[in-house]
Amino acid sequence: MTVDELEVLRLCDLEGLNQEAVAQQMGIARATVAAIRSRAHRKVADALVNGRALVIEGGNIAYSPIASTTAAWPAKEVGTMRVATTYDNGNIFMHFGRSEQFKIYDIQDGKVLNEQVVGTGGTGHGALAGLLANGGVDTLICGGIGGGAINALAQASITVYAGAQGSCDACVEALIAGTLAQNGEATCDCHGHDHEHIHEHGESCGCHGHHDHDGHEGCGCH
Repeated sequence: MTVDELEVLRLCDLEGLNQEAVAQQMGIARATVAAIRSRAHRKVADALVNGRALVIEGGNIAYSPIASTTAAWPAKEVGTMRVATTYDNGNIFMHFGRSEQFKIYDIQDGKVLNEQVVGTGGTGHGALAGLLANGGVDTLICGGIGGGAINALAQASITVYAGAQGSCDACVEALIAGTLAQNGEATCDCHGHDHEHIHEHGESCGCHGHHDHDGHEGCGCH
């Protein structure tokens, strides 16, 4: 069995992600995920039924920075909730898919036990969901976020508080206090000047371009 076949089995059959989320995380087409999974299932069945050895090696793979990045994260204690915020110099970074850093908080009984700023290691867009899942994150606080990333995070059982802005520490304090608004519609797919923005409650998306605000003030766009 190849390493990519093992990874598809892990994500689909152990972690329970659907094929679309696996495709996003691995950076391959959904049809490719289906083909790899089918081959892997046949090899596992052959090993179990016919008593063959199952050797894992080779395959069309490129090692991701996820493992080395999350290896530097503090160990997550039993009974704690791990929260990640997109991070830019102490504040919420306003575009999830372009995040270069997260600040993670381990919370127990309403108190922050640990906090640390970590890098993404160059991981982007769909793969960020896998990074956070591998790091044991339960909740994400961010600014703008695309629909595909929201779906991938949902598949990883990560709760998303989108449309946040301002201080990361203040947002986490609001989460603990139960006053942080959960805005799942603060999506933003920003690719140049001509794009649509969904700004519920006037939240900032952190995008740079020229577009109509439809009456929403303070969206942070230039």
